[in-house]
Amino acid sequence: MIHGTWEPRPATRWQDAFLSGNGRHGAMVYGDPADDRVIVSHHSLVRPNGSEGLGPPELADGLGRLQDALLSGDTTAAERFGAEHPLHWVQPFHPAFQVRIRQAVRQATGYRRQVDFSTGVVGAECGPQVSRVFVSRADDVIVQYLRSPAMSAALTLDHRLPGVPPRLAVGRSTALTREGGRLTLRAGYPGSGTAFTGVTVVLAEGGSAAFAGDGIRFDGAQGLLLLTRVRRDPAGADPEDTADAAAALRALLTGDEPGGAVPAAWDVYQRLLSRHEALHRPAYRRVTLRLGPVGDEQRLPGSELLRLPGRPALLARLFAAGRYHLLSSSGVLPPRLTGLWTGDWDTAWSGAFTTNANLNLQIASAAPAALPEVTEAHAALVYGQLADWRDNARALFGARGVVAPSHTDGESGHTRHFQRTYPLHLWSAGADWLLVPLVEQAQTTGITDPRLLGALTEVALFYQDFLSRTGRDGRIVIAPSYSPENRPANASWGTVNATMDIAAARHALTTAAAHAPGHPDAGRWRAIAGNLPDYRVNEDGALAEWAWPGLAENYHHRHLSHLYPVWPLDEINPYDTPALAGAARRALELRGPENDSAHGHLHRALIAARLRDAGAVARALGAVLGGDFFHDSLMSSHYPARDVFNADAAHALPAVLVEMLLQSTPSRLVLLPALPPELREGELRGVCTRFGASADLTWCDGRATAVLRPSRTVRVDLRVGEGLTVTGPLPTEPPAGTPEVLLDLTAGVDCVLSLGPQ
Repeated sequence: MIHGTWEPRPATRWQDAFLSGNGRHGAMVYGDPADDRVIVSHHSLVRPNGSEGLGPPELADGLGRLQDALLSGDTTAAERFGAEHPLHWVQPFHPAFQVRIRQAVRQATGYRRQVDFSTGVVGAECGPQVSRVFVSRADDVIVQYLRSPAMSAALTLDHRLPGVPPRLAVGRSTALTREGGRLTLRAGYPGSGTAFTGVTVVLAEGGSAAFAGDGIRFDGAQGLLLLTRVRRDPAGADPEDTADAAAALRALLTGDEPGGAVPAAWDVYQRLLSRHEALHRPAYRRVTLRLGPVGDEQRLPGSELLRLPGRPALLARLFAAGRYHLLSSSGVLPPRLTGLWTGDWDTAWSGAFTTNANLNLQIASAAPAALPEVTEAHAALVYGQLADWRDNARALFGARGVVAPSHTDGESGHTRHFQRTYPLHLWSAGADWLLVPLVEQAQTTGITDPRLLGALTEVALFYQDFLSRTGRDGRIVIAPSYSPENRPANASWGTVNATMDIAAARHALTTAAAHAPGHPDAGRWRAIAGNLPDYRVNEDGALAEWAWPGLAENYHHRHLSHLYPVWPLDEINPYDTPALAGAARRALELRGPENDSAHGHLHRALIAARLRDAGAVARALGAVLGGDFFHDSLMSSHYPARDVFNADAAHALPAVLVEMLLQSTPSRLVLLPALPPELREGELRGVCTRFGASADLTWCDGRATAVLRPSRTVRVDLRVGEGLTVTGPLPTEPPAGTPEVLLDLTAGVDCVLSLGPQ
């Protein structure tokens, strides 16, 4: 079962519930026949905590003094810059409520629950009892269908989930309707002027309905169809708004029935599913991965397959699950730390978007794995916050342009993370990293969003203003500078010339100049980029995390910020900069895992793949697969032993598998750069390259075939993995004395490449 997973028993923890989502609404489905619970979430549900109205503090007047102190050797000066401002966590993401259906269940055998990644449908069967749940991309509604002979079921909207605020002001209304019933739950946040409202309408087939406490009891019904939506709105919203929401859901029930006749529940379910499937299925199936031959392991329940960490069948299912969950959590916004789901109001790190590694890793497969829906969701977050990013640049750095925050709740993009040990207000590289996926999507499609040109220009303008200091050698000095979330062994966190900051500034300036060559400052941007400091190789032969004399390395850390020029930028690579690539590989070897965070392992794997280090890729994957990071839902955790529900591993793993099989830039294709020897056979279909071609790749026992389908005419440099060579055909003979093969690709003309042992 590659395109789905299943379990032989209901979920007993919300972390094991199967997931469905449309990028707005999320559903966590337990699949318990006696107590059928579906936890409802929505990307907009964040709890006010006093941070929502805060802007960045005015610190720019002290920036010059800070720079003077840092350049004079004061290694703790940055600790005083903003020290009077407290840390304000962003508004925490939370669940809405659970739709709960309790009923008496006769003894039955053959229980099974499953999720179909191709459709997004979560189902459960227990004897004659059947349930189905999906979240519609077409109609933005959670659709739930139950069938059971003459059921006796009590339906409620239950807000009592773990961590719920004790002073949450909850109001309910319940109504019996011609179709079946309607339930409304409205919850006002303590001490706030905002609230959220959920509405469920019910279509019952046969039987009777009656009020029962806060809900409705259905007796003798053969089937129930529930439609649920939730929204965040002002506490004093017009009650008619709720009535309108219920009417809109009722219209989905009746559809085009003449005279508003009540249709059969299953017929409505099938109609809504057909509309949803038309959007979800083709998006999910654009890219597929098979690893190894089809066998019995692929038919195992997910919980059993997770106990076989070295098996290709597990990697293939996690690739499919990660792709499914990433698509399902991306819509109005990209995935949060928890994707789109949580069953607890106390979400770790506020369930925010953390932009100094986590979000960036989660969406890394969007362009190559043909998920423009993810890139569009990310673009909505970025472009929707540019005004706040301008405030950050002005208030903190006294500069034009934009500076991104390290955390956002999806509403505010203001910097508010002030903390001595995590001085993320000093970090200036975030905007560049957040624009990288949008640049890659433009390269992949050949279409550049005008908003991207504007954002690239604003990042360049920030660096044009901020990079005003030079050292004794006349080269630019970046101060203050911060390498998330590490510090030198002999200095404080805020320092000078962090490698990540150098790489981000160079990339931002040159990318803006390339995309806007006619801009009056384009020449100046290129000049500033050319005067940035060189990277430093330390006494261990490793790429240093700080290119500033005297700053000592701290190797034992989960973040790998200093390898940003390797991945995702590809500025340092084995082909153009082999010496620096060797130093980067040494830096990766010396890096310790610190607290075993999943994002650290997979970040390491992505970097290792770019450096053609198949062994390091395999070790990083092994640490995650063997560390009990995945729940039965195949959603992941932040730490080993399923500790802290978190989407980093689940969403980043597909990117790792693509990168170890195929990499591309606008002018280069790399086939099988870091294939672990355990994966002797497989097939990757539908991936996208940054030079405008889709690609299929099959391999088995040292031989491979790649089919390129270019959409534009281009010449690219072809490289292959260790021990492989191109056996034919060669569209263009390589220049004498060079290791590469040059491919002249013609739009609309397939190119088939064969690889074999060297």
